[in-house]
Amino acid sequence: MASSSAATVPAYLAELPADRRKSLAAVRRVVRAHLPKGYKEVMRWGLISYEVPLARYPDTYNGQPLCYAGLAAQKHYLAIYLMCAYQQPKLLARLKAHFKASGKKLDMGKCCLRFRDASDLPLPLIGEIIAAVPMSRFIAQAQAVRSRR
Repeated sequence: MASSSAATVPAYLAELPADRRKSLAAVRRVVRAHLPKGYKEVMRWGLISYEVPLARYPDTYNGQPLCYAGLAAQKHYLAIYLMCAYQQPKLLARLKAHFKASGKKLDMGKCCLRFRDASDLPLPLIGEIIAAVPMSRFIAQAQAVRSRR
């Protein structure tokens, strides 16, 4: 599954095979339990997106809400997108160090952490990373990056 046209998160999850649904739902529970106040869970770009509502910060570079994190079932893997860690070098370093110390394989792009099963992820650390950046700081970082351009 590359991209979904599902309008709701439950509909998106229902499209998935049972094993993938179970893993994605487990990671989703961690994200939702640790998501700082104000971020909203929606379906956008064919995946589950945790974002800053436009009502809170409308002045984005592309007119779309700022994406804080995301979850997706791609064709060959599941993915959690951690823009919050990508913008915070200390969080990213902590994530990489944990994988190295645990002996687990880190399969990561800039912000995309690929996995096959929820057990491949350090879920408590994922929760800490999700909880680490309040919306006001995330917006301030976006503004700072935009003002430098």
